[in-house]
Amino acid sequence: MANIETALKEATATIDGVLGAALVDYASGMALGTVGGGKDLDLTVAAAGNTDVVRAKLRTMEMLNLKDESIEDILITLGSQYHLIRLLKGRGSSGLFLYLALDKNRANLAMARHQLKKIESELEV
Repeated sequence: MANIETALKEATATIDGVLGAALVDYASGMALGTVGGGKDLDLTVAAAGNTDVVRAKLRTMEMLNLKDESIEDILITLGSQYHLIRLLKGRGSSGLFLYLALDKNRANLAMARHQLKKIESELEV
């Protein structure tokens, strides 16, 4: 089982094109851990902003009375980046999501999703 720091470092090491990664508590909007980012990508701001995205989608699913399983991931496509949000489902990880910012020209989105799922399965919070 990987801890938060190890899991985030694994994401940057095994996923091509990662600009930054974070583990976020969407109840509070706080990043529990970050790696990467920089002056052009403030991961604490991204954590708070993407918390609003997750909450809005969960509210919408509730209003639509969707009985499907919870959200696996949310993809936001920008001109030069992908932003990938993966809600965690494991024991003790309810209310958390993994966030990845990827360089669109270097990232393989399918492989990023696959690797993020693997990292989630190994994460111990």
